[in-house]
Amino acid sequence: MAILVTPETRILVQGITGDFGGRHAKLSLDYGTKVVAGVTPGKGGQFFEHGTHRVPIFNSVASAARETGATVSAIFVPPPFAADAILECADAGLDLAVAITEGIPVRDMVRVKRAIAEKKMRLIGPNCPGVVTPGSGEKSYGGCRIGIAPGYIHKKGHVGVVSRSGTLTYEAVYQLTVLGIGQSTCVGIGGDPVNGTSHLDVIKMFNDDPETVGIVMIGEIGGNAEVEAARWIKANCRKPVAGFIAGATAPAGRRMGHAGAIVGGAEDTAAAKIAVFAECGIEVAVTPSDMAAALIRAAKARGVTLS
Repeated sequence: MAILVTPETRILVQGITGDFGGRHAKLSLDYGTKVVAGVTPGKGGQFFEHGTHRVPIFNSVASAARETGATVSAIFVPPPFAADAILECADAGLDLAVAITEGIPVRDMVRVKRAIAEKKMRLIGPNCPGVVTPGSGEKSYGGCRIGIAPGYIHKKGHVGVVSRSGTLTYEAVYQLTVLGIGQSTCVGIGGDPVNGTSHLDVIKMFNDDPETVGIVMIGEIGGNAEVEAARWIKANCRKPVAGFIAGATAPAGRRMGHAGAIVGGAEDTAAAKIAVFAECGIEVAVTPSDMAAALIRAAKARGVTLS
C-alpha cells in the first residue's frame, strides 16, 4: 500500500512542452508512471512523444482530466503563472496537485491556500521534488514518479519518507535502498514558507497506512512544523520514527537555501527542534549520513522489522 499515489494513478503534466517539464515527463514515463495527458494553453491537439509513448496535449486541466481520467497534476509552470495553474487544478476537481515550481511569490501562495481551503484537492509543494511510490519491477520501475526525484534509487517497501529538502530526501532514500530497506511512499513537501502540505499531514497518512511500518522525517531550521509533528508523534504514533534537522550552524536572521529556512523564533533553530525530537521519542540522526541507521536503531528499539 502507499499514500497519495499508486502505480495506477493517472497523471497530467502542466508545462509538458517546456524543457524542464518535458525532460521530467520523459523520466516519469520511463519509470512506468501513467502520464496520460499534458496541458499547455494554445497547444491543445498536439502530442508529446517519447519512445513508444504518445501523450495528448490539452489547452486546459479540465479538458485533460475529463478526456483522460487524470486525477493528479505535476506542475512545471513558470513562477508568474504557477499559482493560477494550481487553482486550475482545484477548479477541475483533481485529487492532488504537485507543484515543482520554485520562486512562486508568497503573496500568490497565500491567495492559493485561501482559495483551495474548501476544495477537495490536496497540494504538495511548491518548490518541492515531488512524490514517488516505488513499483515492484527492477529498480522499482512500474511505480509512480511525480516531479524530479531520481526514480532508480527507490525500492518498493515499507518505510515512509517525508522531507522539506529534495537533496536530503534522495540521500535518505538511497541509504535505505543500499541497506535493502524499501519505501512505501516518499514525499518532498518543499521548503517554502507557505506550502500546501505539512510534515504532520504526511505523518498522519503514514501512521494510518498499515503497510508503512517506519518513518523518516527530515526538517530544517525555520518555522515550527517539525515540532508540531514531533509532539503529535509522541501522543499518537507507535511506529519507529527517525528524524534529521538541517541547519545546525545557520546564523539567526539569515535565510539559508530554502525561502522558509530562516531562524525567527526560539523553536526555529536546529538545536531546539532536535531537543524536541529527542523528547518525543524520535531517534535523531546526528548527520545526514546517519538517517537510515537512525531508523534502524528506532525500529530495533520497538522490535519492528523494516524490510
